Amino acid sequence: METILEVKNLTVSFQNREQEFAAVRGVSFEVGKGETLGIVGESGSGKSVTARSIMRLLPSPPSYMKDGEITFLGKNLADYSEREMENIRGRDIGMIFQDPMTSLNPTIKIGEQISESLIKHQHLSKKEAKLQAMEMLRLVGIRNREVRYNQYPHEFSGGMRQRVMIAIALACRPALLIADEPTTALDVTIQAQILSLMKHIQEKFGTSIILITHDLGVVAGMCDRVVVMKEGVIVESGTTEEIFEKPTHPYTLKLLNALPRLDEKKKAKPAPHILTSADDARPLLEVRSLRQHFDLGKGNVLKAVNDISFHIHEGETLGLVGESGSGKSTTGRAILRLHQPTGGEVLYQGMAVNRLSSSEMKTMRRYMQMIFQDPYASLNPRLKVLDIIGEALDVHRLVGSREERKRRVEELLDMVGLDPAFAMRYPHEFSGGQRQRIGIARALAVEPKFIVCDEPLSALDVSIQSQVVKLLEELQQRLCLTYLFIAHDLSMVKHISDRVAVMYMGKIVELAESEELYANPQHAYTKSLFEAIPVPDPKIEARKKRVIQEDYSAVDPFQVEHSRLVEVSQGHWVAMPAV
Repeated sequence: METILEVKNLTVSFQNREQEFAAVRGVSFEVGKGETLGIVGESGSGKSVTARSIMRLLPSPPSYMKDGEITFLGKNLADYSEREMENIRGRDIGMIFQDPMTSLNPTIKIGEQISESLIKHQHLSKKEAKLQAMEMLRLVGIRNREVRYNQYPHEFSGGMRQRVMIAIALACRPALLIADEPTTALDVTIQAQILSLMKHIQEKFGTSIILITHDLGVVAGMCDRVVVMKEGVIVESGTTEEIFEKPTHPYTLKLLNALPRLDEKKKAKPAPHILTSADDARPLLEVRSLRQHFDLGKGNVLKAVNDISFHIHEGETLGLVGESGSGKSTTGRAILRLHQPTGGEVLYQGMAVNRLSSSEMKTMRRYMQMIFQDPYASLNPRLKVLDIIGEALDVHRLVGSREERKRRVEELLDMVGLDPAFAMRYPHEFSGGQRQRIGIARALAVEPKFIVCDEPLSALDVSIQSQVVKLLEELQQRLCLTYLFIAHDLSMVKHISDRVAVMYMGKIVELAESEELYANPQHAYTKSLFEAIPVPDPKIEARKKRVIQEDYSAVDPFQVEHSRLVEVSQGHWVAMPAV
């Protein structure tokens, strides 16, 4: 097999005022033409630093390539000037970044950001580039392309922003695609479509792919070979079958054992709350006919949440799942009045949250908190972690001195698996997963009774996911916390939730006890979600792939609208190919 990329003894260090830190040490691997190499490991293991080193996108200073060689198509990238690298990036090597919100320019329309690389590298006219950009939006499953083309990143959900990043990276059909957590923010149906699209491009153009992910189910279905990284070094490598069937390193075994599977029986947990009186039968939170509409201009109204109702009892976890853009995150924000609901009611212990004044709502947030989906955008880049977490303690006057404040912040960092010394660092000094844990610590700081967990695990590797879920469950039992757990990881939702609600296009289409829903889904959309879940088993994923290829061998993903299901009329569905 022809080698398209060779990395030899790569060592990358970061220098601060006090010391030098080797983020990557002696990393070596090869990528063949048309091959997919998976790089897995915990957050902070050096995966993204390795990828950015290939693209020459590391900040210099404080980082620098201390040793090693990166050869692409027979030429050492270290010998290229910055101008030459600009021509390679996007045209020959494409990259899907982990954090779409900070990678997209907030002041430029989405369509123009896709067209930019087409104009620069393929020398298309603005009109031709727009047509091609519109096609890329279609290919990555974004509806209403005509409207969406002229919108800005903040008008998209987290998952939709990730799809835009994928469209930008694939626009010029690069020889090498580096995908840094490309499906982190995507629901399972769109994830299956995007991975199939990447596979199709690979087969059609011979594209090589480096896939960085913490989802071992995705690795099992996509990768030919796997590299396992820990603390900046490669601890194990081999074919996908070897890694999954005969892992030799304890760390690899830890990653495999940490991943929950949908076919595993849910572990029993203590009853979250024992009713002691008639008053206790009243739910802690009630949502009645909640509506959240947004005016998109020119007569277009987005009904993000369209007349939904549910309740959550004290100590209970309600899982909320559905496609990106289905209204899950908007529901959580409307409950906490981060959006002012268009209609309906939100009752917390019988009190109408949507009718409270600003000062009353400030007090209410002492009891209702949120863990946000995008950890970087929700953390103030100008503040140290000590002040980011300590701010909530100050606002609600929960500490009496600076020493007590610092001690409480350090306790919270330790609680979510971070070194207490990290309190003196800034957000940009952390990996995506570490930033997410800081967001969780901030939400826990005021010891709330109800927490909206908006994709709290999406940026975390599987071993840290298990730790955080265990932490959330322990806190729930100890403090009788109540969760609205929003996620697209259906396996994790099953194991943490008492009940699960399924959302599609702003409506709840199914709600049932966790075990009942997973054992016997009733709605066609719910069934499609389960079918799309990747399984951490290469043999099972290979069988699934063969079934899709046999059923849809004549289907070209570039010619078919990327949609698992199309609602042709209310309650009536037509299944589309899982491409």
